[in-house]
Amino acid sequence: MDAQPIRSPWEAAPGPGEATEVAPGILWLRLPLPMKLDHVNVFALDEGDSWTVIDTGIGTPKARAIWEQLLSDGPLAGKPVGRVVLTHHHPDHMGLAGWLMAGQGASLTATRTAWLLARMLQLDVQATPRDEVRLFWRRAGMDPAFYREYLTQRPFNFADLTSPLPLGFERICEGDRLHMGGRDWVVRIGHGHAPHHATFWCEGEPLVLGGDQLLPSISPNLGVSATEPDADPVGEWLESCDRLSQFARDDQLVLPGHKLPFTGLPARIVQMIDNHTSALERLHTHLATPRRGGECFMPLFKREITGDAYVLALAETVGHLNHLLLTGRATREPGPDDAYIWRQA
Repeated sequence: MDAQPIRSPWEAAPGPGEATEVAPGILWLRLPLPMKLDHVNVFALDEGDSWTVIDTGIGTPKARAIWEQLLSDGPLAGKPVGRVVLTHHHPDHMGLAGWLMAGQGASLTATRTAWLLARMLQLDVQATPRDEVRLFWRRAGMDPAFYREYLTQRPFNFADLTSPLPLGFERICEGDRLHMGGRDWVVRIGHGHAPHHATFWCEGEPLVLGGDQLLPSISPNLGVSATEPDADPVGEWLESCDRLSQFARDDQLVLPGHKLPFTGLPARIVQMIDNHTSALERLHTHLATPRRGGECFMPLFKREITGDAYVLALAETVGHLNHLLLTGRATREPGPDDAYIWRQA
C-alpha cells in the first residue's frame, strides 16, 4: 500500500503564551527565535502535579518572558516544570534548560553527547574567530568579501544564547523507555543534524516526538564545522532516516521541533532521503568543472545565498562535498588561498 500524503491537522500554531492540545495531556507551545527560522516548538506533557517539557527554546529575554507568562497565568500555571527533556544540544532547543532547572527545580534528561556538547560549548567563548575557524573557512572556499567581514566580527557564541547547565542529568540511550505524560516512550537516536539526537516513539498511541530529526516541510542543516572538518553528516543523516523508517507509520502524529505537527511519516522520510540524494546528484554533476566549496550553492539550494544564512549554507555545502569524497565520487586538492578544489572522481 502506498504511503499516505503528508498532512497537518492544524492550519496555524499557537500564539505567544498560548497552547494547543495535540493529544490528551500534551500541549504544543511555540517560542520565538531571533533568526530567519523564527520559531521553535516545545511540548509540555502533563504529569499530574508537574510538567515534563520537551525542549525549551532559546535563551533570549523575549523567550524567558513568554515562559514566565506560560507558568504564571498561562496554560502551564498552577504546577511547576518537574523535568526538562532535550532532543539535542542546539541552543534553540536547550537554551533555557538551565534557567528552568534553576527556577523550577526541574531535572534534566538528555543523551550524554547532547549534555557534553552543551556544557563544552558554553565554555568556548571567542571574541574573534580562532585560527582553526579561519582556516576552515578558507578551505571551504568562503567568498573573500564574507571572509574579510567575518574576521572582524564577534562570532556566534553558544553561551550568549543559553543558560548554564547544572552538573547532573539523566542519560538516555537508544532503546531506552521513558514514562512521560502517562505514556511509555521508546528512545530512538538519529544523527546528521546533531549527534545523538533523541526522538521519542509512544508505545501505546500513534505519537512521535521528532525534534529536528523528523520535520514536515524543511530539512535541518547538515553542516560541518571547524571542530570536525572531515565529518560526514549527510551520510549519518541518510543512515538515520533509513533506520528510523522501519518504525514509521501513516497514522502517527509527529510533533516536530519546527513547523506544524503532521501525519504521513513514511512518505516524509522517503522525501527527506530523496531530497538529499537528488542534491548529491546535482552537486556531482556540478563538479564536472573543478569548483571551490563556495561555488557550489546553486546545485544544492537552487539559489545563491547571502546575508546571515551564508555560513550555515557553506557548512552544509562542505557536508555534501565530504559525503561525495568519502563515497569515492569526488576528489579534493589544495588550491589558491588554502581553498580546496573539488572535482568529480
